[in-house]
Amino acid sequence: MKKINTYKDLVVWNKAIALAKVVYLICKSLPPEEKYALAVQLKRAAVSIASNIAEGYGRQSTNDYKRFLSIALGSVYEVETQLQIAFELEMIKIETFSSAIELAKEVDRMIYSLKSKLIT
Repeated sequence: MKKINTYKDLVVWNKAIALAKVVYLICKSLPPEEKYALAVQLKRAAVSIASNIAEGYGRQSTNDYKRFLSIALGSVYEVETQLQIAFELEMIKIETFSSAIELAKEVDRMIYSLKSKLIT
């Protein structure tokens, strides 16, 4: 098992980065009228996941870390919701939607697991 020296060593942080990249690619394919609406919201929420994992890791207390992981979880749910909306409005294909949602769910499970293992 690899030693964790920094948040960049966390598998969950790397998965969150992968999710953000997927979201950015999805946003490129959204209709032009969504450039300043759904696309912006999706990107912000996706970036927020990895950012909050990193910021929480850098905090000096476990309670702060857990709080930032909770914020990251909220951002995962926001991404899932916005992807659902894009899918239901037929802005993205089922294959794209399914793979992005599966990655989001994996990140969700990993954040929840990390959070539950932290001792306060």
